[in-house]
Amino acid sequence: MDRLMNVYKRLPVTFERGEGVWLWDTEGNKYLDALAGIAVCALGHAHPAVTEAIQKQASQLIHTCNLYQISNQKTLAEILCRLTGLDQAFFCNSGAEAVEAGLKLIRLYAHQKGIDAPQVITLHNAFHGRTLATIAAGGSEKAQAGFEPLMPGFIRVPFNDIAALENIANTHKNIVAILLEPIQGESGIQVPHEDYLLKVRKLCDQQNWLMALDEVQTGMGRTGHLFAYKAYSLLPDILMVAKALGNGVPIGACLAKESVATLFKPGNHGSTFGGNPLACAAALATLKEIESNKLWENAAKQGKMLLDGLKQKLKNHPHVKDIRGKGLMIGIELDRPCRDILGAALEKRLLFTVSNETVIRLLPPLIIADQEIKQILEILPELIDRFTQPKKP
Repeated sequence: MDRLMNVYKRLPVTFERGEGVWLWDTEGNKYLDALAGIAVCALGHAHPAVTEAIQKQASQLIHTCNLYQISNQKTLAEILCRLTGLDQAFFCNSGAEAVEAGLKLIRLYAHQKGIDAPQVITLHNAFHGRTLATIAAGGSEKAQAGFEPLMPGFIRVPFNDIAALENIANTHKNIVAILLEPIQGESGIQVPHEDYLLKVRKLCDQQNWLMALDEVQTGMGRTGHLFAYKAYSLLPDILMVAKALGNGVPIGACLAKESVATLFKPGNHGSTFGGNPLACAAALATLKEIESNKLWENAAKQGKMLLDGLKQKLKNHPHVKDIRGKGLMIGIELDRPCRDILGAALEKRLLFTVSNETVIRLLPPLIIADQEIKQILEILPELIDRFTQPKKP
């Protein structure tokens, strides 16, 4: 009997070391990693600056707890607030926990306004995590199935539909916030219209709603900006980040404007491991590398090269429905379920994943160079061709 609970469909490969955009399995085979641990290893694998920071901190102090001052945590909060324009940070261990913290702030905000049964607008096909609150906030029936009754207080509307939001504003009175991803990742790289987020921000201002952005996947340079909202003249009230923040060391953060962040008082929230010295050391090293090298610019450059190349090579492919993305966050939608392509990709030593059953999702490290982009463009169209050809009897 396998002693691991059956919650993953694991592929038949085990990796034992990595360097940059490359991984090696236990048999010594070398793979081009176009997934980065699902948008986590933005700096690639075994990055020397992150490795050094982890080793140094581990030799001094791994963990105390939040009953005491943690200097790395204070420094990290200062840097994140400077980079985001927000005022205060709470540290946790994952994206789901960051969203949970944001939802608790929203509840406090509502109760301060005298709203006893607050409602939060979320979007169809959204993904915010796998805790009971975050699956209720998300729009995936598959993720919710079997875990009913779901936590109440969420109203779902279609993504990228301002008219639907305006209609909800006119028909519901207890709305206090909207929670959304700037680009929906798990549902297959859904990119909104260029003015969508600006219109959401304007509507929030008109209705006195909080705008909470889940940038767990889009943040840290992934979309060609340090954070996706940086492409527009707006600032969210609450921001959730995680994934690439520690380049593989678990850490998440919920940031907020002062008027919202200060609603938290001692005892309202907490985390045993959140923001411990080791996790913050990894995050500080990661942020320094991303910021000093402006890796979001490389993400924009390489992402354009990859997106343009895929569109050119697959433009007349009868089984490719769409190719979309921003920066190094790219989806190729096929006309059929395509998880089985992952096995063939392993044989070609290329790593990516499949989202929403039919979308090949590419999330390579932000350090990827021209040569590796060219390799993806050589391998992937051929894989799609072979996968979509009629099977011989």
